[in-house]
Amino acid sequence: MEHTWTMGSITTSRTIYGCMRLGGTWDALPPDDTAYERAFAALDSALAAGITVFDHADIYCHGKSETLFGEWLRARPGIRDRITIQTKCGIILPGGTPTTIYDFSRDHIIASIEGSLERLGVDVIDVLLLHRPDPLCDPPEVARAWSEISSRGLAVHLGVSNHSASQIDILRQATGSDIVANQVEISLAHPDLLIAGTAWNQRHPSHPLRDGGVIEDALSQGTQLQAWSPLAGGKYLAASPHINPECDETARDEKVAKLLTQLADRYDVSVEAIMLAWVMRHPSHIMPVIGTMDPKRIGKCVEAERVSLSREDWYLLTAAARGHAMP
Repeated sequence: MEHTWTMGSITTSRTIYGCMRLGGTWDALPPDDTAYERAFAALDSALAAGITVFDHADIYCHGKSETLFGEWLRARPGIRDRITIQTKCGIILPGGTPTTIYDFSRDHIIASIEGSLERLGVDVIDVLLLHRPDPLCDPPEVARAWSEISSRGLAVHLGVSNHSASQIDILRQATGSDIVANQVEISLAHPDLLIAGTAWNQRHPSHPLRDGGVIEDALSQGTQLQAWSPLAGGKYLAASPHINPECDETARDEKVAKLLTQLADRYDVSVEAIMLAWVMRHPSHIMPVIGTMDPKRIGKCVEAERVSLSREDWYLLTAAARGHAMP
């Protein structure tokens, strides 16, 4: 299903393929032949399923995910013109320091995108996302970095990931640029953003709501929301080991899993498709980022694009995920 991003300048598939696992292992060792075979099979399957947006980050598998993707592009001449590539920067993994560091300095942003371009083997990134909010972020410095990136033609659009509406607005004002995307965690296991408008002044659900005005920013300012981990790490899938019988949330999780199975049967699609359809039902036209390496599961996921989940079914799933009836 063709999708036009809210800003109107990017036409893509509705579903995004997340390339975090492409590199195989999260270390500095080079990828082996098995990693190449699995990566190429997954990417070919995603493209064949109609997915045209591919999501990266400079840190994914310590850069190996971008490297393997670049090899795939070289082995598939002509594909670059048919797809949208986005990548993220701003995180430094533990190594030289014992903790993760966030870095939105001009030097780090420029070095990161230059490294991504080299690994991907492309001349330009379609969308550059700032990965996680940097508490030491100096907005004018980010603006200088983006000005240089734009003038050098290294990236076309600027976006963010895991940012609140106020953080986005500060960057929007500082850079004078549209922030075309915000990639945040949304799933039935992490429904806070989608229900905060109703539940923000309620004591339930017991888990804290982390709103930040993200939904309102998407609807009013045209920031395209993208949902990472929309399948909740496989939490509700039949073969998943994630429903823990020793956990207090088990009864709630089992109810969600049962309802998902019932709806999948009724709509004649996979459970994965129902989970994604719940995310995609929102009027902000959220784009789910799927990261499975299994070609069959990729096919199951894109089934969501033909599911029109009813309002009643959306609320039934939402109430089950909250663990409480709607207020």
